[in-house]
Amino acid sequence: MRPLLLATLLAAFPSATVAQKGPVIECYCTDSTGGRVEMGELLCLSVGGRAFMARCEMSLNVPMWRETGETCVTG
Repeated sequence: MRPLLLATLLAAFPSATVAQKGPVIECYCTDSTGGRVEMGELLCLSVGGRAFMARCEMSLNVPMWRETGETCVTG
């Protein structure tokens, strides 16, 4: 009885791995000049007179800069 119930439930609900239809939206961050920065790349940001290293990451489906805690390397 249980295998039949399981098969019925699996058939009733579509799989979460079904391919989505529609365009794929590319996600990336932008630098201070509007240039494209790919996910995972590090950049030295200067905000409010303070310079720090930040990584381009996703947060709640939105690209954002996340501070790494490292200082910018100069030279």
